[in-house]
Amino acid sequence: MGPGCAASGLVGDTVSMHDDVSDPIRRTMVGWHAFLAGDPDVPLEGLLHPDVVFWSPVLFKPQRGRELTAMYLNAAYQVFPGDRPEDSAGSGEFSKGSFRYTKKVISENHAVLEFETQVDGIHVNGVDILTCDDDGLIVEFKVMLRPFRAIEVARDRMVAVLGG
Repeated sequence: MGPGCAASGLVGDTVSMHDDVSDPIRRTMVGWHAFLAGDPDVPLEGLLHPDVVFWSPVLFKPQRGRELTAMYLNAAYQVFPGDRPEDSAGSGEFSKGSFRYTKKVISENHAVLEFETQVDGIHVNGVDILTCDDDGLIVEFKVMLRPFRAIEVARDRMVAVLGG
């Protein structure tokens, strides 16, 4: 669920504008991280294929289509900045919260991004799995979370944000 990291440096060792982005997934990663950083020139909808499939850690069925996927990812963007770490409140490093990507695996048209954050004092560990097409549009976005308490907190916060 990665959204929420708006401060520089929160994405760890990820693809940057200086990397070779001739590869579709690397272009997708540049766009994804620009969106997360709050770049107004990179709207989420522009990163998603019209028929994208979103797999939520709390829903039983995949969500299909750009509109539904954008709705869930924008809600996650609000839910997952994480708690503001007390020890870095003045540093700016975690100014939007504790969310950060900690590992990445990029291969062909796939990216696996592991993230960590704190939500309501609970350590959340998760994985965003993205697949893009040859044009660099996300065709599948899958989110996995652990531990179970983190899934419960994420579910409750998402319901509150989505108004359900």
